[in-house]
Amino acid sequence: MKKITCLVCILLMPLLNFSQKRPLKIEGDAQGTTYHIAYFDEQNRDFKFEIEQILKDFDLSLSTYIPNSIISRVNSNDKDVIVDNYFITCFNKAKEIWKNTKGAFDPTVYPLVNAWGFGPGKKLNIEQNKIDSILEFVGFEKIKLKNNKIVKKDPRVSLDFNAFAQGYSVDIVSAFLNKQGVNSYLVEIGGEVYAKGVKSNGENWVIGIEEPIDNKGTENPIKAMVKLENIGVATSGDYRRFIIENGIKYAHHIDPKTGYPTKNNLLSATVFSKECITSDATATGILVMGLEKSKVFLENHPELQAYLIYSDDKGNYKVYETPELKSIITEIDK
Repeated sequence: MKKITCLVCILLMPLLNFSQKRPLKIEGDAQGTTYHIAYFDEQNRDFKFEIEQILKDFDLSLSTYIPNSIISRVNSNDKDVIVDNYFITCFNKAKEIWKNTKGAFDPTVYPLVNAWGFGPGKKLNIEQNKIDSILEFVGFEKIKLKNNKIVKKDPRVSLDFNAFAQGYSVDIVSAFLNKQGVNSYLVEIGGEVYAKGVKSNGENWVIGIEEPIDNKGTENPIKAMVKLENIGVATSGDYRRFIIENGIKYAHHIDPKTGYPTKNNLLSATVFSKECITSDATATGILVMGLEKSKVFLENHPELQAYLIYSDDKGNYKVYETPELKSIITEIDK
């Protein structure tokens, strides 16, 4: 699994300054990115082995970078493959968000992702006639799940869950901690986050939202601080992952209706919901929809909260946030 994100910064260093009990910390590499977990446990248990095994099993189901993963076998039309619970959950959530966003979020864009050089091959191979040809087999209505098997209307249809699988992996690790009786934790994988409870001193878990600056491989300044409790957060943005071909910058979010990378003034979308998988998938859809359509979408989905950073006509950063966030977000003065 590879999804290059560092859009929501987890602020772990201040956790070491507690006057009370310090959290246990686990960190490492997974899914082509990093993960950080902080939690309080009366038994002081170390869950690193179990969590890394969970993430490995997760990749064997959903990573398009593993040739024999379940999703890779589905994409290669292996008629014997039976999908597992990881795949089923992602498929059903994808269908839900696809419907909610009226197709702005669509995991069947995978052939376009590859054509634009963002897939495993990382080679740009795009022409207008090629886009038109690929669009013939893009669309979530062309695929369905039946008796734990995938049925395609066109064998060329293929899936890519990378846009929201890391959010789902956050939920999976969170569910594991819940099962162990851990009631206070923060899980972050590739910038996607779920926080449960509060720290031992009664304070909220805190993350930072970055400014959307094109600094590949470096940390960006913090735009805002967010207090979290029992909520999943994911950010989607084009300023971390892009390619430049012949002097032209192509962002990695593909509009499934046009076949081209998105072009609008929305720079990043941070979405808050009860599940990180929902936040992650919705953030991707919002970035494709653009600012004005996203405002209408959010008005129709009060179960979601969002913090959107966009540029005005003069290139200045502006913020649109849903009203419920004002009590937990603090802008950083410059």
